[in-house]
Amino acid sequence: MEENKNSRKLRWRDLLKYIIPLIVSAGLCWLLFRDIDFAAMLAIIREQCSFGWIALGMAMSIVSHICRAFRWDIQLRALGVDAPIHALIYSIFGTYAVNLVFPRLGELWRCGYIAQRQNAPFTGVFGSMVADRLADTLTVLLLTAAAFLLASNEIGAFISENADAYGAIASLLTSPWLWGAVALCAAATIWLLTRKGNWGTRLRKALRELWQGFVVVLTMPGRGRWLLLTVGVWGCYFMQMYVALRAFPFTRGVLESGGAVAALVTFVLSSISMAVPSNGGIGPWQWAVIFALGFYGVAYGHAAAFANLVLGCNTLLLIVLGLITFAGIALDKKTNKKQHNTLKWQK
Repeated sequence: MEENKNSRKLRWRDLLKYIIPLIVSAGLCWLLFRDIDFAAMLAIIREQCSFGWIALGMAMSIVSHICRAFRWDIQLRALGVDAPIHALIYSIFGTYAVNLVFPRLGELWRCGYIAQRQNAPFTGVFGSMVADRLADTLTVLLLTAAAFLLASNEIGAFISENADAYGAIASLLTSPWLWGAVALCAAATIWLLTRKGNWGTRLRKALRELWQGFVVVLTMPGRGRWLLLTVGVWGCYFMQMYVALRAFPFTRGVLESGGAVAALVTFVLSSISMAVPSNGGIGPWQWAVIFALGFYGVAYGHAAAFANLVLGCNTLLLIVLGLITFAGIALDKKTNKKQHNTLKWQK
């Protein structure tokens, strides 16, 4: 009876975890596409796009994933986890492919894959991934501050022309419901941590291992190389947006009038949008890019054509990389098994 009850709870939890992002993506896509003339959008893409720039942006995306794998390798080695670089590259490619289907599960999948492959503690590996993601969050915050300082005039003008949208955002941030939910989550976390018994003990142990995986960034060898790779990851992300903006005449006009700052504003807003639970950013990412291009006078239909093409190409790339990854992992397992059997026979 108890097992059935736990099974039902798990099913509901899984349903909420995967269905809500799907609903968010579907809802935003409906809002995005309801006023779009698809024939006109396809005509813009077919007649005006220089696809070479899109291909270059996709190549930079692959380089950013490889830089991320090398960066994670430094953290894992400091924890005593010596994974081969090809496995780490597979883990990063696989993360984004899994997130297309199951949002946020990709990070858990990559930690589980490396922990299992290297026979390492999952919580330590997971802690290193948390540090990896917090470094990304800090980078986005710094880039956001830079973008708003450098483009304050354009953003201020846009907000004054769209006062209703700004008011809605301000009312959300000052809502007592939002801050009440934050306080409730904090109280629940403190209560769980102070509980006695198996649950409390296991949670505190997991948090200690998580913390060890996180703080290793502060003491590990190769911190300078880690910082350089962080610049490499985010430099590739930014350049991917910059070169994509050169693909259409109307987005090239944005670069000519706003320079690299315009690309930075568009990039920052698109990066922030990835925090919204959705399948691979589908929905929130296009909204953010269309919103950003609106600062520089790009018409909605043209901005939508750009955003949908870039995200569509990136999504296709992630699917291809995911297929390569899971084929590579299968071959890797087969090779490891063969080597293990050979060593066993020699003994």
